Amino acid sequence: MGTIAVAFPVLPGKSEDGRRFAQEATERQRETSESFRRMGITRESWYLQSTPQGDLVIVYMEADDPLKAFQAWAASTDPYDQWFKQRAASVCGIDFNQPLPALPEQVFHWAAG
Repeated sequence: MGTIAVAFPVLPGKSEDGRRFAQEATERQRETSESFRRMGITRESWYLQSTPQGDLVIVYMEADDPLKAFQAWAASTDPYDQWFKQRAASVCGIDFNQPLPALPEQVFHWAAG
């Protein structure tokens, strides 16, 4: 099982749209769950972070293979996934039909144990 956290920019004035998108994805729970399961995602959380440079959406994911999950999502033509990518693009300004250019590098990890 792998984990990853990715920060995506929020376009100026799109923070409320991001909150609405999160609500829509929550309301479409069955479709969201089916989509995530298809990609091997077992947990995903979103956080809206305000910074002096602008807002960010921080996505935390647990998946069998996070890189493969992002690649499968980019390639997906499933109608729900297309809707999801379009809504995410309208908030972040990123074409999620393309593979992400790079994923973050983990530079620190601590766990009790």
